[in-house]
Amino acid sequence: MSNLVIKNLHVSVETNEGDKPILHGVDLTINAGEIHAIMGPNGSGKSTLAYALAGHPKYTITEGEAYLDGENIVEMSTDERARAGLFLAMQYPVEVPGVTVSNFLRTAKTAIDGEAPALRTWVGELKESMKKLRMEDDFAQRDLNTGFSGGEKKRNEILQMELLKPKFAILDETDSGLDVDALRVVSEGVNRIHAETNVGVALITHYTRILQYITPDHVHVFANGRVVESGGPDLATQLEDEGYDRYL
Repeated sequence: MSNLVIKNLHVSVETNEGDKPILHGVDLTINAGEIHAIMGPNGSGKSTLAYALAGHPKYTITEGEAYLDGENIVEMSTDERARAGLFLAMQYPVEVPGVTVSNFLRTAKTAIDGEAPALRTWVGELKESMKKLRMEDDFAQRDLNTGFSGGEKKRNEILQMELLKPKFAILDETDSGLDVDALRVVSEGVNRIHAETNVGVALITHYTRILQYITPDHVHVFANGRVVESGGPDLATQLEDEGYDRYL
């Protein structure tokens, strides 16, 4: 079975005052087909874990390992991690004026697969995926994330996830900035892709509202740079009722 195994991960982030330790020994295993909700208060290290795994240059892994199907991705460049099957849906997607959504996606797909997809097949897949995410046809010709609403940016992240077909997807606060309708569409997209591809998902969130649409197999609480408690879906309900104070 395909898996993502994180062992004793320590991470520092580059700041104006120098490197600041954020993660202090994270252990986590995500198997193919599993959905893991990663919850916790602001500053607990959830997004740091996401960016460190993806290979963001400001986040340095100072100790520990992360294996994707037995390969240590810590030693890989960001593009190598993507080709190995890791995907990050960003909390704040970057605007790229002058690059259309369509061109960006096809270029990314070519880089991941090592060859360009057949144009006719690609256009069909793109249109079908956009339709399922309730995107207008002209969306593909808009500049990437430029002038997009919060819902459009997050749907575009899920569109990338569907077309790039990763083994493991890290969704960094995909629910932030979404109204109820957009949250439902994005959640339906995640559930559909998960069911069709057996992708393993790490769903980072503060709140339980997205978990009303996406049911996790496991819930992990982050506090002070480590996993302090793990459980099933009931743990998320407990957090909604009690908050995070007892972990701080």
